[in-house]
Amino acid sequence: MKVIHTDNAPQAIGPYSQAIVTGNLAFCSGQIAIDPATGQVISGGIVEQTELVCKNIGELLNAANSSYAKVVKTSCFLADMGDFATFNEVYAKYFVSKPARSCVAVKTLPKNVLCEIEVIAEI
Repeated sequence: MKVIHTDNAPQAIGPYSQAIVTGNLAFCSGQIAIDPATGQVISGGIVEQTELVCKNIGELLNAANSSYAKVVKTSCFLADMGDFATFNEVYAKYFVSKPARSCVAVKTLPKNVLCEIEVIAEI
C-alpha cells in the first residue's frame, strides 16, 4: 500500500490518510468543503460546497496518478436529501463517466457540512 498525500487537498482531520493506493486502485477518503489553504469550511450552500468537494477530490486523484475519468465508484453523503437535484447538477460536471454510485442522507456530517464524497478510482 502507498499513502497518498497532497497539500492541494484538505489535511486529514482524524486518524486516516487522504488516499491509499493498492494494486491498480486508489481509495480516496471522503472529502468535505474544507479550503486546503485555510483548513476552514467554506461559506455558501450546496452548490459552493459540492464544487469545492469535487475540486478537492480532483487534487487527490491527481496525486494518486488518476483522474475523474477513471473513477469506478463514488459514495455520496448529503445532510439534506432536499439538496439531491442541485448536488447532482454540480456532481455531473465532474463525474462525466458516470461511475457506480450510492447517495444517502445522513443525520450529521463532519463540521456540519452539507455534503461529502469518497471515491475509488483506477490508476
